[in-house]
Amino acid sequence: MHVNADRSPLKQHRTLASAVADRLREQILSSEYPAGTQLRQDALAASFGVSRIPVREALFQLEAEGLLQMVPHKGAVVTELSPEEVNDIFDLRVMLETRLFRDSAARLTADDFAALDAVQARFDIAIEERDLAQWGVLNQQLHAALYARAQLPQTSAVVAALLQKSDRYTRVQLSSDAARRRAASEHAQLIALARQGEVEAACTYLAAHIEAVRADLLKMVKRPAARPASAAPPLAESAGRPSFAG
Repeated sequence: MHVNADRSPLKQHRTLASAVADRLREQILSSEYPAGTQLRQDALAASFGVSRIPVREALFQLEAEGLLQMVPHKGAVVTELSPEEVNDIFDLRVMLETRLFRDSAARLTADDFAALDAVQARFDIAIEERDLAQWGVLNQQLHAALYARAQLPQTSAVVAALLQKSDRYTRVQLSSDAARRRAASEHAQLIALARQGEVEAACTYLAAHIEAVRADLLKMVKRPAARPASAAPPLAESAGRPSFAG
């Protein structure tokens, strides 16, 4: 990783920490680092070729996102997939996303629907190409586009955080072909209902869509967990793997 020489030390640390966080987030979300994996600051710093300061900041950021837990005598550990957290997140999603969609749907313009169609098309391509890194990103973009015209800034901020928080679960749920195809079909139906002005039907369908994802996840997280890795592999070995952009 390289930073411009004219940047201040503070900006350099922030830039490096963000880059490290983006890389580690992708590896956690893609299950390269499964639940229970210990991430050692010294090994990560050596692999990235940076000091421990931006690595430590990145780990704290991922802890705030719920992807890591700081455990005494162990350091940063990738968190388990939790049925309780799934229910907490998806209870809020059903409540708040339907509220946003109801407020947004009637205001969506032709340009908004063109943008939705474009995201949906990219989602279809990502499914065909089995592009794991894009599934969660495009899912977030599509939901955000549905709510783009809502005039509820506080609710919008909470939902944005919930979509980021649930990205890990979304990728797990989309690990089956059936789930991905169903998601694409349901997204298309949501767009169609909004385009037709069927706001209440669209909100009902959205709630059912979110509940279907919850049901899939609860089945998956209650399965016996895979044996966790005892230590993270060196990042240098995975230099060619995709990075998370969103």
